[in-house]
Amino acid sequence: MRTWPGRPSPLGATWDGEGVSFALFSEGATGVDLCLFDKEGRETRVPLVERTGHVWHAYVPGVRPGQHYGYRVHGPYEPAAGHRFNPAKLLVDPYARRIHGFVDYDGPVFGFDRAKGDGVACTHDSAPYVPKSVVVDGAFAWGADRPPRVPFHDTVLYETHVKGATRLHPGVPAELRGTYLGFAHDAMIEHLLALGVTTVELLPIHERVDEAHVARRGMTNYWGYSTLGYFAPDQRYASRPGHELTEVKEMVKRLHSAGIEVVLDVVYNHTCEVDRTGPTLSLRGVDNRAFYRLRPADLAEYEDFTGCGNSLNVAHPQTLKLICDSLRYWVTEVHVDGFRFDLASTLARDRHEVDKLSSFFDIVHQDPILSEVKLIAEPWDLGEGGYQVGNFPVLWSEWNGRYRDCVRRFFRGERERVGEMGYRLTGSSDLYEAGGRHTYASINFVTAHDGFTLRDLTTYETKRNLDNGENNRDGWDDNLGWNCGVEGETDDPAVAAIRSRQQRNLLATLLLSQGVPMLTAGDELGKTQRGNNNAYVQDNELSWLHWDLGDRERDLLELVRALVRVRRQHPVFRRPGFLRGEPVGGSRGKDIAWFNAGGQEMEERDWTKPARAALGVLLAGDALGWRDEQGRPVIDDTFFVVFSGERAAHEFVLPPREWGERWVRVLDTAADRVDGKTTLSGGGLLLVEAPAVVLLRRDLPERGSWRPGPIGRHG
Repeated sequence: MRTWPGRPSPLGATWDGEGVSFALFSEGATGVDLCLFDKEGRETRVPLVERTGHVWHAYVPGVRPGQHYGYRVHGPYEPAAGHRFNPAKLLVDPYARRIHGFVDYDGPVFGFDRAKGDGVACTHDSAPYVPKSVVVDGAFAWGADRPPRVPFHDTVLYETHVKGATRLHPGVPAELRGTYLGFAHDAMIEHLLALGVTTVELLPIHERVDEAHVARRGMTNYWGYSTLGYFAPDQRYASRPGHELTEVKEMVKRLHSAGIEVVLDVVYNHTCEVDRTGPTLSLRGVDNRAFYRLRPADLAEYEDFTGCGNSLNVAHPQTLKLICDSLRYWVTEVHVDGFRFDLASTLARDRHEVDKLSSFFDIVHQDPILSEVKLIAEPWDLGEGGYQVGNFPVLWSEWNGRYRDCVRRFFRGERERVGEMGYRLTGSSDLYEAGGRHTYASINFVTAHDGFTLRDLTTYETKRNLDNGENNRDGWDDNLGWNCGVEGETDDPAVAAIRSRQQRNLLATLLLSQGVPMLTAGDELGKTQRGNNNAYVQDNELSWLHWDLGDRERDLLELVRALVRVRRQHPVFRRPGFLRGEPVGGSRGKDIAWFNAGGQEMEERDWTKPARAALGVLLAGDALGWRDEQGRPVIDDTFFVVFSGERAAHEFVLPPREWGERWVRVLDTAADRVDGKTTLSGGGLLLVEAPAVVLLRRDLPERGSWRPGPIGRHG
């Protein structure tokens, strides 16, 4: 086959209209074969003789989009020295824009001879049993597409799964359910807009491979945290095979046209090749020492900070380049609006310790593209010192696990959580302010894909994961839930009522807190996974959203919609700056004040030795400290919110009259309905049917500001 020298950049397979430039990095290789496959699967090998700066490259005229290809990389198979080169293994291009096919674990996909041990390479050809890279034409008619650029403090996140969101949606055409285009269908977009979502956070859509132990149980890695290709969209979610890249772009374009941002959950901490017993599919065979962290004392073993068998070697410049090239590709070519980084502490490890000044963060901070998108860290991994909530640098927001745990504990009735609740309700200044960050550094959440659903959090205290096939050993054991007196589902109406109230309490707290709220898809619909808190292999109706709602589920949905409306229409609940407890912006009163159940401003003993799991917070709408485009002060309503995690009704004295003459009840999670007209007097008694959240608005009819309607179980 005729070839030209080509160029070492860009990496991957680049079509120019007349042929394709192929370029692959491998520092330790002694030779590289480009393997081209015809429609019948016949292979043609093209040795790459040009090498520039550890990049092997060639230009092949006449090759067009749709061409299937892979690489065979020659070099020593010496696990003890960290080398696992094996030309018998066909490798996926790390920069492939499309990947076709799946792994057949019945074939010789493992790089070593399993009969003779890890020190001997398997010489059987893996090509018929592994995926192939595919050349693409990335052209797409974006038209007038523009990123919505929702300010972070105005953001409402919705964590969801592309397939699970619409697989059972009756409003989505059957042929589109569970696909990229199904997620972008009008029926789904209407739900997101009615809910008030500004930004969807999609579980991983990079091409993945099911782990061997999962595949052999007849299951799949439904969540997708098992990446094979960092540039290729998951082929499983395409409505038309081979069109996944175009359909992902169409999904982003349609969501943007509705004003909705797209954030991708990305897994740059490990890959699907797992530990030394895993398959050789891509990076391991391309250059094991460059791309993976190996144990210094035993280079045959992988350092594992992720619990998934391996960790990417972000200390190597080529691995950093791979990650950042991938991120820039998804922003510039697919137009996504940001990323949520799974187990992000692994990316911050320079050698072993987590370092917020590591090379990865330096690169992102100065990058003109990546520094302008939403960056969200899952700020922990499983290595020593891996829990880093509050320690990521500026530009970054974090999943605030301390918010989740505190709110759950408070609504279990733990009085000692009152002091911490003060921080969590107001953006967690104890975690983020000293580093020069803002309230929106805190991504607040009560549930996520990993763990109990909201409904299950109020129904179960013990996980039920037997269906996963791991003897219930997987998943968290301590979920900080409260089953309201009965473990599991029950027909007892009293128990069902308190569970529904607890769901309303947790949602109201989430959406009335400073910081960025993250809703987990299905919680607004009363989704249950029947106590499974680790449904990563459940690609079935246990994980998918159900849209046939009963009265209780419709009430919950309407409550969430109403709460998001209040948040959107009242800047007092979404301040970018931290509250001070003092006059702000020329106001005469404090921007925030805290009250105990006796109606007195809280003192030290109320925080450290509270008599109840209850507190009240006054948020002053005339002390925002903001000015509009004309320089005029922005004035909002003033609200008083009572949070009670107690399990019995109790009285709460409202703040004295100087804080407000009259208050109107807007929300009471313990009430069936709130008329929005009944007023309470300052200093008067409020009966709290705990546990509950009660939202009051200071009544100032003479100001003529916008007045929200009441929020109740029926709207």
